[in-house]
Amino acid sequence: MDRAVKLIDLFDIKSVRFEQSDVYGIPHCKLIPVKHFRDKAIHGQNFCLGYLSFNPHGEPIDGTGFGEEIHYEDAVCFPDLATFQVLPWCKKTARVLVEGVYEGKVVEAYPRVIARRQLERLEEMGYSLFSAHEFEFYLLDEKTKEPVDRSTNANATSRLFKIQDFTQDVLEGLPAAGVDVEFVGTESATGQIEITYRPEFGIRAADNGHTYKSGIKEIAQKHGYMASFMSKPWADKPGSSAHFCHSLWDVSGEKPLLYDASQPLKLSTIGQHWVAGLHAHAGALALLMGPTINCLKRYKPFSFAPSNATWGMDNRTCAFRVKIQGGRGTYIENRMGASACNPYISLAATVAAGIDGIINRLPLPERVIGDAYKDEDIPPLTPKLPNTMQEAIDSLLADEVIISSLGHDFIKCFVAGKRNEIKLENAARERGDEEEEWERDYFFEVI
Repeated sequence: MDRAVKLIDLFDIKSVRFEQSDVYGIPHCKLIPVKHFRDKAIHGQNFCLGYLSFNPHGEPIDGTGFGEEIHYEDAVCFPDLATFQVLPWCKKTARVLVEGVYEGKVVEAYPRVIARRQLERLEEMGYSLFSAHEFEFYLLDEKTKEPVDRSTNANATSRLFKIQDFTQDVLEGLPAAGVDVEFVGTESATGQIEITYRPEFGIRAADNGHTYKSGIKEIAQKHGYMASFMSKPWADKPGSSAHFCHSLWDVSGEKPLLYDASQPLKLSTIGQHWVAGLHAHAGALALLMGPTINCLKRYKPFSFAPSNATWGMDNRTCAFRVKIQGGRGTYIENRMGASACNPYISLAATVAAGIDGIINRLPLPERVIGDAYKDEDIPPLTPKLPNTMQEAIDSLLADEVIISSLGHDFIKCFVAGKRNEIKLENAARERGDEEEEWERDYFFEVI
């Protein structure tokens, strides 16, 4: 509390967002005048539990367990004061992340809560997670809806000049809000950008993903742009990803645990079990990492997105890429993540799968040395990743380990939203709508 009050005084803050993430990763907040901040921080702020039942446009979805079933009741939400941050791109505004209590218990289906629970499990085992997401996005002119540039030359220097005012605000604003930006670059589609930030330990990594996505969208609006994290807006253009780069350390965060020079591949035994866990649960992770009907279209060969359950050493054609860079620099890149993913769910799913690999000492499967997109280069019987919503739902619901880890309440809520997307797709087909058009109308602006 003392830190928050000092920042309020130092920056002449007039209001504080009490903010939470819905299942789609869209922030919801109530703006609290600073004179009521201390009281609300102590006694909580009511939020409708229906936010967990919303589609991306704020319309309730049937069957989530958090809508009509409980008559859209409130949870009392309390802030995690460690997340208090000044938002430099907003006028005299700060933000603190909240979690809800309902009938005396923390609501276990909140995305931030399921991520915390997996990290707590990991800590009980003696480990900590050091991680960050790599989100790509499309940047368009808000009025014309045209990309900010016409080039497809990735990282061509001239492409950044046109948007230097936007990038400068990002480079100044996000670090001031706690997100340590590492680099800005353009990707291989017109208007496609990647801005990465430094990893953090624990839940702070997912909090950074939440802050990053909302910050990018809001800073873009200040400059007359629209930023979209929709994963595959156009069939003929590259999709946008959110690779989840992570490494295991001891609880203190002092000793890295993935590197072992005595092993043939220099990947430690713990690291091998962890990768094996990711591999074993790849089918379920596909939907949790690529959570919309649009995201799943990334999972196809020769797209720089994975198409099957594979792993390799510094191999970008695989679902899981192991990067050996010495003791402190070795990490695992889960390449299944789509840019529309919720960073809390992405983290939670990855940790749940990795923990299972460690607990059950799963053996490391055969790696891909060649091209994971070519059948002749992958191990026999390698499963394909689901790329339709029904296949993805079936894969998730068949995985008892992931369901048990993330909790039945969350899975019920999450899957209800996916089934709703199937209904929307079927309705669009009956109307004769173009597939790309209804998806862009539904996802592009709000995700």
